[in-house]
Amino acid sequence: MSKPIFYIFLCVLVGCGKGEKKSQNAFFAGEIVNPSSEYVVLFKGDVALDSAKLDGQNRFSFTMDSISEGLYHFNHEPELQYVYLEKGDSLMIRLNTLYFDESLIFSGKGEEINNFLLDLFLANEEEASLIRTLYRLNAVDFVDKIDSLKQIRLDALTELNKESALSEKKEKIGRASVEYNYNTYKEEYAFKHLKFTGENVFDKLPENFYNYRSDLTFNDKDLTYLRPYYQFMNNHMGNLSYMTCKHDCAIKKGMVRNPLHFNMHKLQLIDSLVQEKDLRDNLFRYVAFNYLLNVNDAEENNEKFIESFHKLSDNNRHMQEIDALYEGIKNIQPHKEIPDVAVYDLDGNTISLRDIAGKKKTVFYFWSGSNRNHFEHIKRRVAKLTAENPENRFVGINIRTPETVWKGLLETSDLDQHMQYRATDFDALTKSLVIDRLNKCIITEDGRIVNAFADVYKPL
Repeated sequence: MSKPIFYIFLCVLVGCGKGEKKSQNAFFAGEIVNPSSEYVVLFKGDVALDSAKLDGQNRFSFTMDSISEGLYHFNHEPELQYVYLEKGDSLMIRLNTLYFDESLIFSGKGEEINNFLLDLFLANEEEASLIRTLYRLNAVDFVDKIDSLKQIRLDALTELNKESALSEKKEKIGRASVEYNYNTYKEEYAFKHLKFTGENVFDKLPENFYNYRSDLTFNDKDLTYLRPYYQFMNNHMGNLSYMTCKHDCAIKKGMVRNPLHFNMHKLQLIDSLVQEKDLRDNLFRYVAFNYLLNVNDAEENNEKFIESFHKLSDNNRHMQEIDALYEGIKNIQPHKEIPDVAVYDLDGNTISLRDIAGKKKTVFYFWSGSNRNHFEHIKRRVAKLTAENPENRFVGINIRTPETVWKGLLETSDLDQHMQYRATDFDALTKSLVIDRLNKCIITEDGRIVNAFADVYKPL
């Protein structure tokens, strides 16, 4: 269907008229080319408000009788993107999932701020390589370049406001998107400069380098789920913790030597600075996941961390998720038996990972048929590892792939089919083995865990 006809259809669908009285409803509709799911789900924060099933022509629509002005996001698995909505909006989108963000177009009443936020998001992605080169500059030149880029975006917002008379809240969201995005680069500067040049400038920055911090707000609910704001806050808390620990205890030669202390200090900073409940909970969650998944600390240190977490954020709405992660990690510590998770062989027989592990050194790796590039890479990597380590066993666990597709992929591969299994309960497998990335592998010997956080592309 041509775009003009499509937009006429949507205007009729959502009732775009010239009524004199502003509608108290809001309408959000669109068309998705090459859909990757049957549904579009609308969220406010991390709460799903409603879902719409695509019709036979891949169209969807939401009609909201009551809506609070603000930032929402829509999810079409596996992608998501912002949408700003207020009463009276009749907003339409069209996108192609093959080029999700790049193909997305907003039109209709409410399009101005949405297209601005989308353009800013795409511009930031395009600027990424330029920003990496700027980290090598001295601090004064770096700030000049960053501030120039920021001013270009702010000038564009000013022009948009003149043309469209944005509401106060829309203008605030647009300005915060610009300000917090470019100020995040300043929070990262000393760390990235050290990484790229080897020069430590933490104590040499100009006195006015962090002047923008005087205008920070930690308690604006409108900004809580704004990506640039949230990313800034995570960087800011890490930066403050680093600088405090640098002078007191846990930093040597630019490296964190005591990750437990460092991350507990971040928890204390969040507790002292942030009152807004959702932001507070989300920042606490980020620290917990980052520490538990990436540090791979000793079991007793993990226990100390989770005790401190409960003390400072015991009413955290993510607590169940965090506790489940902690328990999962506790169960895959070195010398413990691999969890008793059931998988299926090619003949459909059920078998436990404990039975598969056996006595020999075994490397469990993971792959999905929905990620063909990863599958091709993993086949080559397993072939190389098998040739280099013929005494070891390499066992593939497939996830999120229909059985017929899984079998078809194996038939055309050189993988040992007797060493291939499929998990039908993805959630149980993920929670039990703490699978946070496809590159993860788990090494066992004599049925007990040697390393549950290994990387299949690194030396085993």
